[in-house]
Amino acid sequence: MTLATEPEFDVVGTSLTRQDGLSKTSGNARYADDLKLPRMGFCRLLRGTRPHARILSIDTSAARALPGVFAVITGADMPVKYGVLPVGQDEQALCTDKVRYVGDAVAAVAAVDEETADRALDLIDVAYAELPTYLSIEEGLTRAGEPIHEGKYGNAHRAAALEFGDVDAALSDAEHVFEDTYFFQGNTHLPLEQHACVADWSPSGRLTLWSSTQSPHYVHKELAKALELREDQVRVVAPPVGGGFGGKLELFQHEAAAAKLAMLTGRPIKAALNREEVFYCHRGRHPVLMWVKTGWTEDGRITGMDFKSYVDGGAYMSYGAASLYYTGALQTVCEHVPAYRWQGVRVLTNKPPCGPKRGHGTPQPRYALECHFDTVAERLGIPIIELRRKNFLEPNTKTVNYLRITSNGLRQCVDIVTRESRFDARHGKLPFGKGIGFAVGAYLCGAGLPLYWNDMPHTSVDIRLDRSGVVTVSCGQIDIGQGSNSMLVTVVAEALGCRPEQISLISADTDLTPIDLGSYSSRVTFMAGNAAISAATQLRNLLVNAAADELDVPVDELVMRRGTLWRRDGLGPRLTFPELVKLAETRNGALTATGSYKPPKLGGPFKGSGVGPSPAYSYSAAVVEVDVDPETGWVTVERVWLAHDIGRALNPVLVEGQIEGSIYMALGEALMEEQEFRGDRGPRVLGVHRIPSMLEYKSPTTFETPEIHTFLVETLDPEGPFGAKEVGQGPLLPVIPAVANAVHDAVGVRIDETPITPEKVLRALEARAEGKSARYGPTKLPSYAFPRLIRVKPPLPLGEGGGEGAVEAEA
Repeated sequence: MTLATEPEFDVVGTSLTRQDGLSKTSGNARYADDLKLPRMGFCRLLRGTRPHARILSIDTSAARALPGVFAVITGADMPVKYGVLPVGQDEQALCTDKVRYVGDAVAAVAAVDEETADRALDLIDVAYAELPTYLSIEEGLTRAGEPIHEGKYGNAHRAAALEFGDVDAALSDAEHVFEDTYFFQGNTHLPLEQHACVADWSPSGRLTLWSSTQSPHYVHKELAKALELREDQVRVVAPPVGGGFGGKLELFQHEAAAAKLAMLTGRPIKAALNREEVFYCHRGRHPVLMWVKTGWTEDGRITGMDFKSYVDGGAYMSYGAASLYYTGALQTVCEHVPAYRWQGVRVLTNKPPCGPKRGHGTPQPRYALECHFDTVAERLGIPIIELRRKNFLEPNTKTVNYLRITSNGLRQCVDIVTRESRFDARHGKLPFGKGIGFAVGAYLCGAGLPLYWNDMPHTSVDIRLDRSGVVTVSCGQIDIGQGSNSMLVTVVAEALGCRPEQISLISADTDLTPIDLGSYSSRVTFMAGNAAISAATQLRNLLVNAAADELDVPVDELVMRRGTLWRRDGLGPRLTFPELVKLAETRNGALTATGSYKPPKLGGPFKGSGVGPSPAYSYSAAVVEVDVDPETGWVTVERVWLAHDIGRALNPVLVEGQIEGSIYMALGEALMEEQEFRGDRGPRVLGVHRIPSMLEYKSPTTFETPEIHTFLVETLDPEGPFGAKEVGQGPLLPVIPAVANAVHDAVGVRIDETPITPEKVLRALEARAEGKSARYGPTKLPSYAFPRLIRVKPPLPLGEGGGEGAVEAEA
């Protein structure tokens, strides 16, 4: 008898409904601001009104006397400095010595309601002494005066310089050398849900914080330090999060203040920020000024690359040390670059601190590179797709800066979007005002190292089986809208052999779930997914072995799918999932398992090699079609084609949703979004946000959303969960430069600065009409002496000794 071939998967590859979809769309989900506890008070923060000023005195007496006020605190109540990075312990819950940007908190009030708390804030008197203000990269590096933080390097608080191979020789031997300068403006996350938290201090001396956060683990760690508590005294719970995009990844001042006020008053305390405060909290995209110089052969092959990035970090470190390195680390993961030099500096300015936003330090240099490559193709007279295909990195290689590439579907992505958009037939051939642009990008599947370096797992998943058939999955990860809860349900159901609806998920509670480092760097699918498969496989083996004993057949003669087990030959009884659990529990006791994941050892033998390595990289290619009105400069994006190397699509509909969300956010950054602050010196206060509301801060709506064509490329990464890779951030990267390249194709001008506004297009068209350079963008770099280069010998290719190199000189 011929047996029918079993399908490869039951759940993986199926477009299942999101686990939290109905509760969120019906309004039943309870976010942090929906939480109410008995006797709850409300916290409001008094924020500094100067960009840089010493605090001379704070008088809170009138506020304390206001009826309805429970407590008032200042920086003296929480003087300990903290930070999300071990090298960046420079923040305070409330400022003690000086404020460093407009919006820096100096006091906090707990009161019977928010209105009373706001009235109390008005009664607090703060005396300031003005200090020099630095509002740009240039000012931070060159303006004299007291720096924003103490330190021997002044406002240039982080810098790095790395060289792999001999770049000067590679450029001097090149037949063509080109250089360009670009600026990527800062922008913010704009999550639908504003920041909010509720803190409760128990009589037994334990603090519970419910907060809208992407990383309960790191908030737990920072909060314990800020409040001088033991970590076992702190519990952090993340309710459903209404969007984060990187903006809710660390401890914020309102969280620490609410917790301290709860401890002092013995009441639960809620703190909910208004939209203007969220703009000032920021932690969004760094403004970056970039210079790139490349060498080329006559036939269009890269010989070497020199890259500089000047990063505007705002007033505090945040994730800035990592963000700085990311502006230099991933330039080599799409193209084969034989020799590479990167120099970068992160400059402190008196603006809200920048941090991680979707893509974390990589959209800025990818924008510069993709626009530069488009320009190079034009200068060399080689079609852009032909030029790019000559230089793409192959799968299973190691880059010149020691990044290990496994699966790589970039060529397939390019083939799809160029074919579907008819790019070759249309590029450079459309009527004036119509244009089509191309770009590619790549991103991490989680960072190779944790923020606090250690050898412990990056994530763990606990699974417990109940005799009723319920499968309880516990993981510290938090779903911030990307669908990671559904991912866990998918991989556990597939690996365990149960039905998805049997799974009960517990997530993001530092008391109840094992540690996961958080939802950032597109790490959750790859890392938590692998940990979940490990735990589920252990339990599946117990179930199947128990059934094999009971039925007296070999294990390989049994099939287990969607909660039912049967013999492969179809004979004998079928066993339900609860029956399997009871059999296995009888033989083994309580059925629990833990799976963990940490990446393989990655990175190179040099300082700074910890930023950039990842267990895998995703790849994307985009083509964008635009209409540009030469009379007004208005750019309309009409169509986007985007192909993404997902490894394997665990849930195709959620993958497509993430791609479309990336495209939507990218279009906002490309065309309209910018964090702008008052910088003209005069009688008005400097450093005030110009557009701190959703009315003035422009973001795309459904009316600006173009026709989108999404394509999934499955390369089946050998280390990913069922072959899967990331999708949350990578698809954003190529869209922004593809828009810029399409604008050039439409009207013949280069806009080398984001956002690409009508004013910039018109100014570039005017320059061209006057016979000047047909571009709009930066023309000079700040005066700054980078550190001495760390020179590193390139690694050997994979398979030729493991790719070890040597450091020749270190700063």
